[in-house]
Amino acid sequence: MSDLSRGTAVPGGAPPTPAAGTQQHPSTFAPATFVFLVILCLFGAVIGVQLILQLGITPNTSIIGALVAMLLARLPGAIFARYRSIHVQNLAQSAISAATFGAANSLLLPIGVPFLLGRADLILPMLVGAALSMLRRAALLVVGLLIGIAGSWFKIPMSAFGVAFIGNVWALTMFGIGLLIRGYAMPVAGVDIAKLYVPHGAMVGAGLVALIQVALLIARRGTGDAVAAATDDTRMRQALGLGTIGYMAIAVLIAVMGGLIAELSPGMLIAFVVYAAFAAFVHELIVGISAMHAGWFPAFAVALITLIIGILLGFPPVALALLVGFSASTGPAFADMGYDLRAGYLLRGEGANPAFELAGRKQQLYAAMLAFLIAIPTVYFAYPGYFSQDMVPPVDRVYVATIKAGATADVAQALLIWAIPAAIIQWLGGPSRQLGILLATGLLIPNPMAGWAVLVGIAIRTLVLRWKGKEATGSMEVLAAGFIGGDALFGFFDSVIKTVPKAK
Repeated sequence: MSDLSRGTAVPGGAPPTPAAGTQQHPSTFAPATFVFLVILCLFGAVIGVQLILQLGITPNTSIIGALVAMLLARLPGAIFARYRSIHVQNLAQSAISAATFGAANSLLLPIGVPFLLGRADLILPMLVGAALSMLRRAALLVVGLLIGIAGSWFKIPMSAFGVAFIGNVWALTMFGIGLLIRGYAMPVAGVDIAKLYVPHGAMVGAGLVALIQVALLIARRGTGDAVAAATDDTRMRQALGLGTIGYMAIAVLIAVMGGLIAELSPGMLIAFVVYAAFAAFVHELIVGISAMHAGWFPAFAVALITLIIGILLGFPPVALALLVGFSASTGPAFADMGYDLRAGYLLRGEGANPAFELAGRKQQLYAAMLAFLIAIPTVYFAYPGYFSQDMVPPVDRVYVATIKAGATADVAQALLIWAIPAAIIQWLGGPSRQLGILLATGLLIPNPMAGWAVLVGIAIRTLVLRWKGKEATGSMEVLAAGFIGGDALFGFFDSVIKTVPKAK
């Protein structure tokens, strides 16, 4: 999930509560289910990589997995009967969503930072560290896929168009406005906002306010449902403790593979390991809790803040590149898994059968781990082709610019100036809309056509809802999923084909 996406429950009515001891949860590793999940994971990884490169965002693909399972359930034959289970459909949405965010946010985004810094030798260490941390409806989906592919053939940003039907209208409007400002500032006004560090300052300002908003949100709700739901404090403390130890170990591994032992003094090396583990852990918790409370997770902004603190602590550029990549890889996967587990919890009867609930969680975890195992080689084999075309996640350029500007007073002043208006917009919009974050994201991307696609999509969405009412929401979301999927697949294979040397 990205900073743009919201959790999407699996379509369908509330399931009957399973009686204790009368139902077994479907297994991730049942042959028919396993093959299905592998294919979905490949599809999700492709979508995630393509969208984060083109738009800098990663929308929720859970609905695609659930709908494909529903489509297969309509086919005759005993082998397809298992896909009628809402729990198999839950595994499908968990797997494809994990693959999407695993490939995009947790793998590709972190390795873009060392690439932009000219340190290709750090890509593999960063990839290793990030990897360790992480039928009407069916007919509409097919139609959407075909339209998405056709639109992409004619260079129409169909992914941006599709996202307009799924996300928050206010947030997407600011995203579209940001895209148009970035696209037309130079040709219309003769102003290069990138050289003025407008997008970078906007992201810093909005990110700081987003952190404050999340902290206030947690403070207001910290004594409510969240505490009541924590029925096993011992298990939670053990999980947090193991997570901290795990991040410490990964930070040490990254430091060794990245050559920091030779570049840092013993004191700074220890400080790096401790701070990197702390930043990754805090990033995970803040982003995850923000997603649970507000439905959004400002992952890019939180990673940027940890980077700025790292600069103030005096870490060199190489250490900062590894730090921000490691930090950015943790939160999205944590928040996305929270969405999926919540959907599974509702489908399994909200904990009425504890044994069945625990079995379901385990199978969802297995599905997510399968997704990550597929996402890792997908990114490993795909990134050289993208990077050779200078295609990296847009937010990586913010991280690199921030690292390079660390000791430059003029750039620091520019960041501060442009941080103020974005901070005000973020504060006025509130934590549920993330207006400042989405405006800054749009300002990062020089793609005015995507801006028009988003705004036109929002206009169509508004008109359809006024005409048809809320019952049209489901159809639009399914169609939008097809737009996104078709555009992502076309763009992915088009980029791969372009990297293949032509025969002389």
